[in-house]
Amino acid sequence: MSEFGLDFFIVGIYFTVIIGIGLYASRGQKTMESYALGDRSMPWWAVLASILASEISAGTFLGTPGEGFANRNFLYAQLVIGTILARILVAAIFIKPFYKYNVVSIYEFLEIRFGTLTRRLASFVFLLTRSLASGSRIFIAAILLVLGWEVMHPEFLTMPPAERFRQEMIIYAGAVILITTLTAVYTTFGGIKAVVWTDLIQVSLMFGAAIYVFFWLLDQTGGISALTTSIQKPVAIDLGMREGQSIRQSIKFILEQEYTLWAALLGSIFTTLATHGTDQDMVQRMLTSKDAKRGQRAVIVSGLVDLPVVIGFLCVGILIWKFYELNPDRAPRNGADIFPWFMIHDLKPGLRGLIAAGLFATAMGSLSTALNALATTFTKDWYVGVFRPQSTSREQMKAARISTVVFSIILAGIGVGTAFVKLKNPELRIIPIVLGSFGYTYGSLLGVFLVGMLTKNRGNCGGNLIAMLTGFFVVGLLTDLPNDVWKMISGTPLYQNPEWLPMIAFTWRIMAGTLVTVGVALCFKRKPVLADPISNAI
Repeated sequence: MSEFGLDFFIVGIYFTVIIGIGLYASRGQKTMESYALGDRSMPWWAVLASILASEISAGTFLGTPGEGFANRNFLYAQLVIGTILARILVAAIFIKPFYKYNVVSIYEFLEIRFGTLTRRLASFVFLLTRSLASGSRIFIAAILLVLGWEVMHPEFLTMPPAERFRQEMIIYAGAVILITTLTAVYTTFGGIKAVVWTDLIQVSLMFGAAIYVFFWLLDQTGGISALTTSIQKPVAIDLGMREGQSIRQSIKFILEQEYTLWAALLGSIFTTLATHGTDQDMVQRMLTSKDAKRGQRAVIVSGLVDLPVVIGFLCVGILIWKFYELNPDRAPRNGADIFPWFMIHDLKPGLRGLIAAGLFATAMGSLSTALNALATTFTKDWYVGVFRPQSTSREQMKAARISTVVFSIILAGIGVGTAFVKLKNPELRIIPIVLGSFGYTYGSLLGVFLVGMLTKNRGNCGGNLIAMLTGFFVVGLLTDLPNDVWKMISGTPLYQNPEWLPMIAFTWRIMAGTLVTVGVALCFKRKPVLADPISNAI
């Protein structure tokens, strides 16, 4: 235990500082607008840090080095090309209308454009999907604690499989509950101001930790030459074309690959449009800026920062591969958990604590933004919109705080469930878990927003319901979801897919859902809700 004493002390100091800042930020909050939007007074550079903290989750902190370790190239970074282009589109299309109509929940916009049903449906999709996506991320930070427990208790590795599984589940559950509880404390009382300012500290700590590990690994492995000689081809760009394939075969092959240039230019654009334009979790950060221009600046700059961040994390993964090639006796059992293994087994006490604090910072940063966004959306779209339309702003703020506590319990439960699935299937990689979960529904969400923003006379609530359900159904078919569910129940497939039908990778899901949803929604004519056409806001 003494070996980890300094690490626990450093992590304890980190938790104390973060919670203290969060509680300090709660002073003077009296209205829902102050709680949810910080009176639109946050500086754009702090909003930028909060956006980065929200999107660079523990999944990125641990999963991206895992991608570098497994593939030893930069193909994953191709996706950032699309995210940069998409953020420019988000700034141009989405931000201004949200400011014009002074929305707190961005799904209020859909009620203005279409009607109540579309707003409720989109809000429900967000609440469900964001809960699943954010809850599944929480367990990732707990991986570090499980590996630390193994080091402190070597007998753990010799336990019978059933007993070891039980012990690991207990540790995972305890870690998930601890992280969620500590994050919920400052998020519940401090609101969006606590989220933004703690995110700034957390993202700074995360960057500092990653930079130190990168240079430490360079020193241990032999410098830049060790990095460059470890890289495998294709290095950064994969067109997805293979010799001997027909055009049809090439298209099918590309749609079934996770990281190609086409996924970067097409799939990634739609994914980022959905996560940064139609997800309350991300957009709420932008709406805390004083005006639309500052919100636009924050989202565009965050995309430019993403590229070096992703490349840096991939370099760390490649260097860890080189480190274990030089030290094969210290290599891990499972490459999927490579970064936490490396942190626990090969970093010195103290430094290990700082890196662990960086990991917990990323987990808590993305969790706090999700909790605040979930509570805001539920309060504005359901508590006020359905149950208490006449509630005062102070009553709404109280409801938002209670909702934060409730959602923290829900997300903790999802985190524990994800840990159970991961332990049962240790070959699962982190990035597909984190990015794949919202691919089934966010295409439908993006589709109705695009119809609302880019057209004047198309789309209505009934048509949007049909369009969103169709989008979800098509993505389910293209990912073999019905077969997967049926096999879990019966152990046998429900049907046989035709050979020509591609089973699309997670990077293509949102694009497919969006195109189908838009295509169906455009078939229905608009039923005006307000005299002022929404297109004037664009």
